[in-house]
Amino acid sequence: MQPLAERLRPRTLDDYIGQSHLVGQGAILRQMIESGNVSSFILWGPPGVGKTSLARIIANVLERPFFTLSAVTSGVKDVREVIEKAKQSTFFSQANPILFIDEIHRFSKSQQDSLLGAVENGTVTLIGATTENPSFEVITPLLSRCQVYVLKSLEVADLEKLTQRAFTTDIELSKREVDLQETEAMFRYSGGDARKLLNIIEILHNAQPEGRLMINNDVVTARLQQNPLAYDKNGELHYDIISAFIKSIRGSDPDAAIYWLARMIAAGEDPKFIARRLVISASEDIGLANPNALLLANACFDTIHKIGWPEGRIPLAETTIYLATSPKSNSAYMAINNALELVEETGNLPVPLHLRNAPTKLMKELNYGKEYQYAHDFPNHFVAQQYMPDALQGKKLWEAQPNPAENKMDELMKKLWQNGKN
Repeated sequence: MQPLAERLRPRTLDDYIGQSHLVGQGAILRQMIESGNVSSFILWGPPGVGKTSLARIIANVLERPFFTLSAVTSGVKDVREVIEKAKQSTFFSQANPILFIDEIHRFSKSQQDSLLGAVENGTVTLIGATTENPSFEVITPLLSRCQVYVLKSLEVADLEKLTQRAFTTDIELSKREVDLQETEAMFRYSGGDARKLLNIIEILHNAQPEGRLMINNDVVTARLQQNPLAYDKNGELHYDIISAFIKSIRGSDPDAAIYWLARMIAAGEDPKFIARRLVISASEDIGLANPNALLLANACFDTIHKIGWPEGRIPLAETTIYLATSPKSNSAYMAINNALELVEETGNLPVPLHLRNAPTKLMKELNYGKEYQYAHDFPNHFVAQQYMPDALQGKKLWEAQPNPAENKMDELMKKLWQNGKN
């Protein structure tokens, strides 16, 4: 018999759980599907949130030929063969076929290049699925031809709905008498992943094959500790381990950080996935306290692409230890968050006239840029003038943190702006 997750795979949009921002009434993807005019796009989100199911539903609803490739097992030859099959299928169908590529971020540049022509001329409508930021892994020409839609981890209400559906509609579970006392542990272990939740339910069902199926937090915890690999696709707590890795770096513990790095390497984690997290950590957690951290992390990311594996473990280790032992600051991270909150609160405030660009005669007549003072014409390349919108004069968004590098920056800012900002 098929696994529970496969038995409960939704067949229609009405059966689909979650992602209401995309497929709810009036949402963008639902409108696209109902209109029958679907263009190429990429679904970006964590595992188990319905990327593959959504692609299959679209193909079923639109009654189009559906071809699928896995980036893990397919090469350029496979891509070309599928595209050729898609061309042949258009003889029997007016609408172009759908080509679904799972884990498209794992496709090499040459594999992605081989898709361009077919996507560009409409031979196929491409639907890609990825757990990684497409900006990093999908080549620009292909990305420019696809809209990116972000899928979210399932919320508690979604998990409750899925649990109810499993126990009431599944051919096996619907036969059971279920005593569902608590769901907190079950939902927490699932991490918003529908597949993982259904795997957990199946583990509980198989562990108690007779009599009433009792589910509470203690039972769930005990069963999953007995089956530590069963509810994790890769045999490793992927997201928990990367979280421990980053938190160890943030906490300045190089020994713990290198241990979690080794756990990921031993589990076969994608080295580019680790390198990207190091770049993020260098910006978010070390930041201005040691700007060289970002340079090293970025160099590590580039090196991984150049030298491959297993040698790539060495620059990963070097960068991990460097970041963990660096002074820490999140002042840049906090500053951009503060600024974004301010923009959200205040809206599109007008740019002061003296800061505006004046490429035309009319703009100059309207005093665009008229009173702007060019900083390099003044001593120390500085002149006090207004840079914020009128309504935000004097607003401070960046706060220096107590480390040598930022102390120096803060002293310079205080010296330059000793009379305050206009």
